[in-house]
Parts: sequence; structure tokens; C-alpha cells
Amino acid sequence: MQPTQQLIDELFLEEVEEARRMTPEQKLLAGEDLYRYAERITLAGIKHENPGIDNQRALEILQERFDLIERVEQRRGNRS
Repeated sequence: MQPTQQLIDELFLEEVEEARRMTPEQKLLAGEDLYRYAERITLAGIKHENPGIDNQRALEILQERFDLIERVEQRRGNRS
């Protein structure tokens, strides 16, 4: 059974209200948790794309991607 748009909207509003009730400290910790979650997903994707690599190499590839993003953002900033 698929959720209705109304249910999706209600759940989203609950999340927004919960976030508004959070203290700045709680928001900071939640941000760190979200980053770690995204990092785990990204590392899993890197390992899926590169079967057999170890954790260290996966972390190196992740850092290479961060470096690439930074270079692209710097170039875009120079154009504005």
C-alpha cells in the first residue's frame, strides 16, 4: 500500500515541528548524525562501484570527491 500525499505531508510537517523544538545543541548533534549517515551511504556506494577495495581506499576516493567539489565551487565563485 502506497502512502497518500496527505500522509506524506503530515509526516513532513511533524518533522519540521520537531526540528523547530530542538535546541541549537540538538540541531548541531543532529547535523553530525546526518553527516555520518550520508558518509556511510556514500562509502557503501564507492565500495559498490569498486569491488574489493578496502576501507582506507574508499575513504581516499571520498576525499578525492570532496576535493573535486571544492575545486568546482571555487571555479564557479571566480566566475561570479
